[in-house]
Amino acid sequence: MSQRVYFLAHGGAVQGVGFRDFTNKRATEYGLTGWVRNTPNNKVEGEAQGDPETLKKFLKDVDYGPRHAKVVRLDKEDRDLVEGEAGFEVRY
Repeated sequence: MSQRVYFLAHGGAVQGVGFRDFTNKRATEYGLTGWVRNTPNNKVEGEAQGDPETLKKFLKDVDYGPRHAKVVRLDKEDRDLVEGEAGFEVRY
């Protein structure tokens, strides 16, 4: 059974540190679908869909972030599944 989660990364440094590319790479490695993008208020948001255990690992990675990131808080919220979604993308 699949699950979909919305995430919002707050921090001292989540933009300008490769966060979207890091998130995209991890999601692709885990076989998840969804998207990630920067927000106008210096946060990073996205949605990821897949197996609940895989999502848990992915969100742990996102909470840590890439090497130069500083995630202060990661909000998570369940969302409705998106049928027929293929792949994970960085949105601009």
